[in-house]
Amino acid sequence: MVGAGIIGICTAACLAEAGCRVTVIDRTGICEETSSGNAAAFAFSDVLPLAQKGMLRHLPRWLADPLGPLAIPPAYLPWLAPWLWRFWRAGAPSNYEAALSAQAALMKLAEAEWMSLLDRSGTRHMLREDGSLELYESEDEFCASLPGWAARDRFGIGYRHVAGDDLAALQPGLSGQFIKGTFVPGWKTVADPKLLGKAVWRYAEQRGASFVQGDVAVAVPMGDTVAVQLREGRTIVARRLVVAAGAWSHLLARHFGDRIPLETERGYNTTLPRSAFDVRRQLIFSGHGFVVTPLDTGIRVGGAVELAGLRRPPNHARSRAMMEKARRFLPGLDPSGGREWMGFRPSLPDSLPVIGKAARGPVLYAFGHGHLGLTQAAATGRLISDMALGSISAIDTSPFSAQRF
Repeated sequence: MVGAGIIGICTAACLAEAGCRVTVIDRTGICEETSSGNAAAFAFSDVLPLAQKGMLRHLPRWLADPLGPLAIPPAYLPWLAPWLWRFWRAGAPSNYEAALSAQAALMKLAEAEWMSLLDRSGTRHMLREDGSLELYESEDEFCASLPGWAARDRFGIGYRHVAGDDLAALQPGLSGQFIKGTFVPGWKTVADPKLLGKAVWRYAEQRGASFVQGDVAVAVPMGDTVAVQLREGRTIVARRLVVAAGAWSHLLARHFGDRIPLETERGYNTTLPRSAFDVRRQLIFSGHGFVVTPLDTGIRVGGAVELAGLRRPPNHARSRAMMEKARRFLPGLDPSGGREWMGFRPSLPDSLPVIGKAARGPVLYAFGHGHLGLTQAAATGRLISDMALGSISAIDTSPFSAQRF
């Protein structure tokens, strides 16, 4: 397997449990890159694909602000244009039902599989069940959110709209500019995503999984096997390969006959000391594209989207812009002592991951989860394990096929 982020970790655990001999290859280590710094949410109720979330409506305003919720460097726009075209097409009403149903099915499986994996791996104590609070600054913003909540009704997702004293009780000290909120009691977070990933990996190791540190240069099918050549000179031959390399996965997929329109959403955050503010649950400022999450290891202020590929240097002015907003939204927030970070989210234009077989070779794909890698990791592990073993799949995986593009 290539990739030791949370998708690779959970997949390794599921395969090792099934008795497979699993070797995970990663250039840095276990849960050391993008999976280490996410917003720590199990967002099982987040069933709306991004293209159907009203992002297109916000694009002109967001793009006008270089430090706003969405940024595209002008020099990168020509390279990005085909992906944006696909994203626009994915938002068409004719695509709504299929995308919503596929995402909802994956989320339902994700919740069941994560709760089971937490128990099996002895990590249930790292789960936080405090719910989330999405916040609105105006009646218009609140009303614009209602169709999305109505869509969740169809899948039995619980929530309640709050205002006044109820809102203040859910998050004391919130700025008065927020007039309403939506509380989702079933929303869950984890104590720290990096610590959880490492803990699940220890469980996978106990079941026989092993790790090799190395940078994959090329992977090619060789009859019934796959040869993985590392830049360090070593070649590993496997009976089956799982590609779970996040934002780099599409580069490997080309070796197996698949051209995947994967783009990199660069996400930023700042993690403050726990004493920075008394945050009761994850706060979602959807109109500004970021969240504030209480972790065991600090208060994480992060989110936003920068579509800028893999090679441009980080622009930590985006982290600082979110921090300035967080200080206004949470008066009294202490911004000192923060650690800035950037990660690469692997995103596909229809907001659905690739989970399935390659066009050529004994290869399975598990990547492209966008903002939902942590949320959907255990479900992906289950589905990949089913495919590897030839078992009946827990859900219909055709919407996640690499060949859909």
